[in-house]
Amino acid sequence: MKNYIENHIIKRYENFDKAHNLDHVKAVIAESLSLSAKYNADKQMAYVIAAYHDVGLAQGRELHHIYSAKILQSDSKLRQWFTESQIKTMAEAVEDHRASNNHAPRSLYGKIIADADRMLDSKSVITRTIWFGLKENPTIAKEQLIERCRHHLVDKYGTNGYLKLWLDNGKANQQLQKLRNIIDNPIQFTVIFEEIYKEI
Repeated sequence: MKNYIENHIIKRYENFDKAHNLDHVKAVIAESLSLSAKYNADKQMAYVIAAYHDVGLAQGRELHHIYSAKILQSDSKLRQWFTESQIKTMAEAVEDHRASNNHAPRSLYGKIIADADRMLDSKSVITRTIWFGLKENPTIAKEQLIERCRHHLVDKYGTNGYLKLWLDNGKANQQLQKLRNIIDNPIQFTVIFEEIYKEI
């Protein structure tokens, strides 16, 4: 199973933007496996969910979670290793992983992939936001990009932002609070932005 996933699913991330590339999916897989061990969930299911969670980006960003779930559910190879009930649970988890969803994940597996996908290390979050901003508008002025990035981060990760953490995961909560402290301080945010921008 792992051989199939690595060669036919994970390889798809080679064609995605820097914020959703191979490094991203590998990090989400690692965190999913860690959380599945902590919560006594099926590690194989957690692995598959993480591997498929963003493959729908090939169809577009807005509905990528829906497309990703459909790709997983329609993959006949998975029926060699999982029951229809497990495949349904995995597809629902993939569909539920998106931070902007207006409902809680329907299962523990949805909560695992949602939290694993958050990747809340401050530098990583800001870097991915810059990459996405440049992908959307490669000629954007740096000053506009700073404002765009901070606005997005406040909207998503701020105290009243739409991102939610679903599991009792101390590390993620600590990272989220650190990120909030940075985005609440425009001067500190600008300094960190400038350091990352020079590296890109």
